[in-house]
Amino acid sequence: MLFLSHPRFRWLIIATLALTLTFSIALRSTVTAATPGVALLQLSSDPYTNTTSQHQTEVEPDSYSNGATIVAATQVGRFNDGGASNIGWATSTDNGATWQKGFLPGTTVFATPAGQFDRVSDPSVSYDAAHKLWMISSLAISSGSGTAVGAAVIVNTSSNGGLTWNPPVVVANANGGFFDKDWLVCDDTSTSAYYGHCYVEWDINSSGNLVQMSTSSDGGATWSAGQATQDNVSGLGGQPLVQPNGTVIVPFLSSNSSIAAFTSTNGGASWNGSVTIAPQTDHQVAGIRTEPLPSAEIDGAGKAYVAWQDCRFENSCSANDIVISTSTDGATWSAPQRVPIDAVGSNIDHFIPGIAVDKATSGSSAHVALAFYYYPDANCTTATCQLEVGYVSSTDGGATWSTETTLTSSAMNLAWLATTTSGNMVGDYISTSFTNGKAFPVFVVASAPGSGGQLNEALFTTKDGLAIAGGTLTAAGEHGNVVHPASPMLRTAF
Repeated sequence: MLFLSHPRFRWLIIATLALTLTFSIALRSTVTAATPGVALLQLSSDPYTNTTSQHQTEVEPDSYSNGATIVAATQVGRFNDGGASNIGWATSTDNGATWQKGFLPGTTVFATPAGQFDRVSDPSVSYDAAHKLWMISSLAISSGSGTAVGAAVIVNTSSNGGLTWNPPVVVANANGGFFDKDWLVCDDTSTSAYYGHCYVEWDINSSGNLVQMSTSSDGGATWSAGQATQDNVSGLGGQPLVQPNGTVIVPFLSSNSSIAAFTSTNGGASWNGSVTIAPQTDHQVAGIRTEPLPSAEIDGAGKAYVAWQDCRFENSCSANDIVISTSTDGATWSAPQRVPIDAVGSNIDHFIPGIAVDKATSGSSAHVALAFYYYPDANCTTATCQLEVGYVSSTDGGATWSTETTLTSSAMNLAWLATTTSGNMVGDYISTSFTNGKAFPVFVVASAPGSGGQLNEALFTTKDGLAIAGGTLTAAGEHGNVVHPASPMLRTAF
């Protein structure tokens, strides 16, 4: 996609529609992680063999939880220039104890039954409590002209707890234009005037990344025409949230090099003008495809949390921290606070955060979990960088944090990851979800390629989840040194 703000923004691809296949196989593949007592569980693997994309590769997961059920989704069979062979899903209906997996039907020509689209990308998961449906939105891609472009936003639904999936419904067609970066959420508060409304966000890359919103009130069967915000804002990577009163808050990365947000208070009938959360000031990460897209969650009382990678607290913008801003109304936001994963000046580069807030908690007692990727040395090169996955948590709404837990058993070399036109890839985002009081980060782990050079990059979570720990590391009182303004962004791959 062509997004004016970072040299790493994506192009998306389109294809066409058809029907359904799902494989249901319980997975129990574990590896011991570096931090004692943490083990990982492999959730899925790439079964595709088409010669046009890279295998074994799974990248860019999202997840969502409701009750005892967690559903995760990820790209499977990554193409170098954008998109994947299909979207895979992994579902647990017993608080993360056991999982089943499969692949969406009717999405691409590689799906079973086959769909009409060439590739698919950008999975996002949500649950519609009013209609008792799980949903996965994604970006369908067409590459018929030799150039991959995002042709449509589509949504697959499941009525049996995320264990089998229906063929996709088209939310919006690009009609010769170019879409990018969808995200999905539903209003699940029974007392909300808009209970059962679901909202999808995306942008029209071919129109300067004009942000669009669409609404469904019938379980995703039909969707409204795309709408812009009151100020016709441009941007990328919006992650809509719904407060208990029905207000929708959409944090996103604005094309004016800031993290911003907009809202709707009328069930998606219209969308208010955007407000700035904070300037976007990230350090360009060596070798890997990443950008400062926000990761957003909401607590039980409706307080919104937005996390992103940011270098404002580091001298000369030499490395990224993860920072967080919060809001109770989507209009006014707190100043960004540095999550104290490591000391200022440690030269550890933190990026691609996936934040979660336990909706059974709120306010000063909110339980917050944060997973992220990092390099121990921000000055590494593509050949020398060692990629790790880390995790921290808070029991007081982010006022203090636990010490960092390393989730990977060994560091990953970038050569073990899928390649893209914007660097090696684990994904533009990752995810963390809560069930039964425990956090389940969902992320990509790679090991050394096998015989013949085939990659070993797949979707993992933590076996049995992670408890939320209190901490003494405070996010308050740490102020930046030299802030460098963000460079213009230009997204060039989905």
